[in-house]
Parts: sequence; C-alpha cells; structure tokens
Amino acid sequence: MTGRPTEPTMPSRRTFLRMGALAALAVPLAAACGPGYDESPDPLGPLLRAAETDAAGAKALTGAEAESVATARAAHAAALKTEVDRLNRPKPTQAGPAENPPSSVEGLKERLAQARKQAEGLVPSLPRYRAGMVASIAAGCAALQQSSDKLGRGDDAGAVEVPAGATLGQETAEAVQQALAAEHAAVWVYGLVSAYLPAAFTGAVARGTAEHVKRRNVCERMLSAAGQTPTGPEAAYVPPKPVTDANTAMELVATAESDASAAWLGVIDRTDDAALRTTALNALIGSARRGTAWRAEFGATPVAIAMPGQAA
Repeated sequence: MTGRPTEPTMPSRRTFLRMGALAALAVPLAAACGPGYDESPDPLGPLLRAAETDAAGAKALTGAEAESVATARAAHAAALKTEVDRLNRPKPTQAGPAENPPSSVEGLKERLAQARKQAEGLVPSLPRYRAGMVASIAAGCAALQQSSDKLGRGDDAGAVEVPAGATLGQETAEAVQQALAAEHAAVWVYGLVSAYLPAAFTGAVARGTAEHVKRRNVCERMLSAAGQTPTGPEAAYVPPKPVTDANTAMELVATAESDASAAWLGVIDRTDDAALRTTALNALIGSARRGTAWRAEFGATPVAIAMPGQAA
C-alpha cells in the first residue's frame, strides 16, 4: 500500500523568525571563537583559586584573625569570579595536586604573603579595570597582614617616587590632581589630630605626615613636568564629624587614609603606564596599611578593609 505523495511544506512566518533569532545568536558565538578571541588561560584564574582556597581554609578555623581572613578573601574571590566569568577565557586543566586550604593561622600568614606578591606582580600589565581590582586585592592582603602579628604584619609598601619616563595624558593628569587633593587633605588632618592624641602617638603622626608630604611633592612634580598646574590645598577642611577626643581623631586619620587609597586607586584605573601604576600601587598599599593601624586603635570593625580604595 502506498501513500499519497507529500507536497513540500513552506516554513511559516514564525519559523522564519525563529531561524533568524538563532542565526543572530550564532554571530557572537562564532566571533567569540574566531581569530580575535584570546584562548590563553585567564591570568586572574590563579588569584581566584587562591582566594577561594584561603576563604575556605580560614572559615574552618577559629579566632578573630581567621574570621577576618575568611571574610576578606571571600570578597576577593567574589570580585575575581565575576571578572573571570565575564571574560570567559578557557579554563586550564589542573596541573599537579590541588591547592590545600590553610589549616592554621600560620598557614594563613604564608598564603596572604603569597597572594599579595602575586597580585602586586600583575598590576603593571593588566587592562585598566582589572589592574585596579587586583591592586585593591593586593592592598587588602597587605591590610590583613597589618591587622595582626599572627598574620605576619608583612612588608611595608614600596617607595612612592616620581616614575621615570611617565607621561600624563589629560585623563591621567586629572587622576593625579585628585590624588594630590587627597594628599593635601591628609597633611591637614595629621596636623589637626596631633592636638587630640596622647604623646604615645607622636611618632605615628610624624611618620604619617612625612609620608603624605612626600606624596604631595611627588604629585606636584609629576604634574609640573606634564605642563599642568598642581592643585593647591583648600583654605579649610570640614571633617565628616567633629573631632573632640582621641578616638574621633583616630577615626578622622583612618578616613583620610581611606580617601587617599581611593584617589591612588583612581590613578591606576586611568593609566596604562607601568611605572606610574607601581607608584600608585605603593601609595595605595601604604595608606591601606596605615589606615588599618589607626582603625585597630579606635576599635573599628572590621579592622582591615577587604578591598581598599573601592567604593563600599
């Protein structure tokens, strides 16, 4: 028994629309795998895996240090994962044994030092947005180190010096002007709080003042060399809240260091010059560490900011 010959069926309008949508989707997929797609492993991948491992290990431990590390490293992992997922580079096959989570505070100390060094090393060469994020993570690790002797205190920040051969475009010059404004304010703040702090803090105030004066001078020299007129200090500054005693004075210093962190992170975000990024990174880490020390003195929570310079 044979059936009737079947006539070819013309696609409906809905079918055409569906086919068109599928074709449109195929374009970015093809482009993603085309010659312009970077198939090398994402350089942030190792930072992400380390942050996730540190957070998991710290979470399993007890004590204030472990809690601080768990919270901060989880924040680092979240920021890194968002960026790694966005770029969607190939995931490398795990080579060798997986990372073992730290099983003690001593282990956290070692891993923080490694994470900070690894992050610092990437900042000069990454694209702008990534460079700023990784710089903030490096500063967060440095702040955690500063927060407790058990976490090692860590190395001081590198020197903030005029970078050799750096050129300032308009966008970068504006960022350096903002850093200069933050340094003017910080110098003023250290001068103000000296009247409210006990004699035991005289050395810390003197060191903080000297560092911010040095940074102010570095900014002015960079801007003058670029043909820009450096911004001068304000005639007066108004603290966010009145300074009435030692605690409010310490809080104001911590705020000034936080503002400086944000300003120098802004420089990293707006330059491709590796030497200038290094200068800005050293300033960012220095302010993150000093701010942490002051936050510890007046009992702030958390003592160490997870990602200094970033908007809360």
